[in-house]
Amino acid sequence: MTKMTSMKEFYDRLGYSFKDEDLFETAVTHSSYVREVGAPPSSCNERLEFLGDAYLDMVISRKLFDLLPDEDEGVLTKYRAQIVCGASLADIARQLGLGQQLRLSKGEEQTGGRDRESIIADAVEAVIAAIGLDGGYDEVKQFVLRNFDKRINDVINGKIYNDYKSALQEKLQQNGPVEIHYETTNEEGPDHDKTFYVEVRVNAETFGRGKGKSKKEAEQNAAKNALDKGVADVL
Repeated sequence: MTKMTSMKEFYDRLGYSFKDEDLFETAVTHSSYVREVGAPPSSCNERLEFLGDAYLDMVISRKLFDLLPDEDEGVLTKYRAQIVCGASLADIARQLGLGQQLRLSKGEEQTGGRDRESIIADAVEAVIAAIGLDGGYDEVKQFVLRNFDKRINDVINGKIYNDYKSALQEKLQQNGPVEIHYETTNEEGPDHDKTFYVEVRVNAETFGRGKGKSKKEAEQNAAKNALDKGVADVL
């Protein structure tokens, strides 16, 4: 994604123009930047991320509640988790070009922070909160539904399946039990921003590899890698 030539261009893409520019600036300020320049910890986007997560859950929950009157709590919860997952938020961030607006430390900049899933996904939640504080809940609702509409429909229609570990287990065990093991092979980075590397082993043989900002995310990516390679077809 190329850098926006102006804030107006970015706001047009966002579909919202901030009255309080400071709110937007906070929403795109990563904690690494705050530490680098010695600013107060509260000037990064983590508090906004906390609020944005709640806004997002509320809007998506209500939409699913209205769309699926016959589904129980378990199904609604599963669908919501698939819609608001990190990969989904990161996709939205890339579509908006949000990564190019972030304020990052030089280290994060040099190591690809502008496209790191965890960073840009959190920034989307922070922007959602900033919109809510600046323009109110109706603006948040419009923003979320506008950007997540396709994801909502795809999840409801079974076009997206994010629990790759369960999918892999189901495929591998359809003809009988097999031993599936996830092994963390490496960890990189400081405690506050680690990257985990995981291998999925089937009957002690490595069939997939993945990485992520948590062990859970790395395991899911390893399972997806195994599925993409057609592991179930060669056992």
